[in-house]
Amino acid sequence: MVPGGMADAAAWAAVAEHLQGWPTVAVVNRRGRHPSGPLPDGYRIGTEVQDAAAVLRAFSDVRTLFGWSYGGLVALHLANDVAIPHVVAYEPVMAPFGAEALADLRAAHEGDDLDALVAVALQQVTGMPPDAVDRLRSQDAVWAGMRRLGAPLYLETRAINEAPAPAELATQAARVDLVLGGANRGEAPYGTSFEDVVRRTPRATVHLLPGQGHLAHLQEPGELAALISRLRGPTA
Repeated sequence: MVPGGMADAAAWAAVAEHLQGWPTVAVVNRRGRHPSGPLPDGYRIGTEVQDAAAVLRAFSDVRTLFGWSYGGLVALHLANDVAIPHVVAYEPVMAPFGAEALADLRAAHEGDDLDALVAVALQQVTGMPPDAVDRLRSQDAVWAGMRRLGAPLYLETRAINEAPAPAELATQAARVDLVLGGANRGEAPYGTSFEDVVRRTPRATVHLLPGQGHLAHLQEPGELAALISRLRGPTA
């Protein structure tokens, strides 16, 4: 399992624990998340693809690669280079996702202003209203966690927008399932970016998780895990 931005392995623990029929589940702590190292100079999506490939090589028989958001894009790009039996991506994003916020994200990044990084991402990228951001900021523990996970946001958003755009994604995957939260269907930014991904993944089967948005792994981890378990089906 490859998480996306502002998430680490701990955020996906509940989903991993609810999966049925998976004898082993590995959730990656990508670069920028403890205990992994920082993002290197020259960081691009290729860095993430190489890292994910290294994780795959550490296991003898990976049957399903799952990615969420930016992690979904990483999984789909990896499946252009490596034969994978089954790829599942929940609301993967691709360029021009967050492009309009890059200048402000860069300014916050270069100023080492984690509060501004998180606020820009929430308001300008995800479209969260300012009053909702203020409510999150008032919750000390929640905001501290977002600051901790927000440090790579500029570099990750830049990587999304500078990623190669092949005519087709996941060409080496035997099976591809793309999942969209029902609340985001047709809605920017996640629903519209999902549509861009679907157009570049013509062999994929598209599924809807009714009533859910981008944070289904936090809001309904059991429901999301049940869907992933059903999709795994004959690939076991």
